[in-house]
This record gives sequence, structure tokens and C-alpha cells, in this order.
Amino acid sequence: MTDNPFGNLDLGAMLEQAQQMQAQLVEAQEELAKQTVSGNAGGVSVTLSGTGEMTAVEVLPGTFDGGDADSLADLGDLVVAAYRDAKNKVDAITAATLGPLAGGLGGGDLGDLGGTFGLGG
Repeated sequence: MTDNPFGNLDLGAMLEQAQQMQAQLVEAQEELAKQTVSGNAGGVSVTLSGTGEMTAVEVLPGTFDGGDADSLADLGDLVVAAYRDAKNKVDAITAATLGPLAGGLGGGDLGDLGGTFGLGG
């Protein structure tokens, strides 16, 4: 007798579906890595890749006095703010790109999935 201990569950189909989802996640990660996003704050622009890697920081000429401690402290604060702006945009792109794939994992919440695939922050 060949009773399936899992009832009518087709393990082969589940494995095939998991492999397809893995391929789609890898493809989505590659697409995210190709994108760039900029965040801005008070004359400072920060550019991130779609995976959250900082690739550039630009400061408008004449915006800050390199010899003034307060001006440099303000510059640091604006770099952080520009980074956060860009990171929020990256997070939104990541959610939009991976959200439909996460739906197949039992819900729309990515949980630690982004971190698992190097996409979380």
C-alpha cells in the first residue's frame, strides 16, 4: 500500500513552486541592484543603489564653510537626512518589487526575507 503520509499534498509541485520563487527572487534582486535612487536635504544629495548601497554624496559648492565647526556639524546632519530620504525610497521600491513574491510565502510581510537576500536594512 502506498499511502502518502501528507494526504493529497503534492511535494513535487511544492518543490517546483519553491524553485520558481527562488529564481524570481534572484531576478528581482538583480533588477533592484541596477536601480539608483537619490535623497536630498539642504544642498546635499545622496545616491543609493536599489539594494541600499551608498554610491555617491554630492554637496552644492558654497553651501558649507569647511573651517566652521557648526557648519560641518550641519553638513553631517544633512548627509544623514539625505541618506534617510534615499533609503525610504529604496525601501518602497524593494517592497513594491518583492511584495508580490512574498505573497506566495503566506502573506505580504517580508519579515527577514530582505535581510536573507541582502536587501533589508
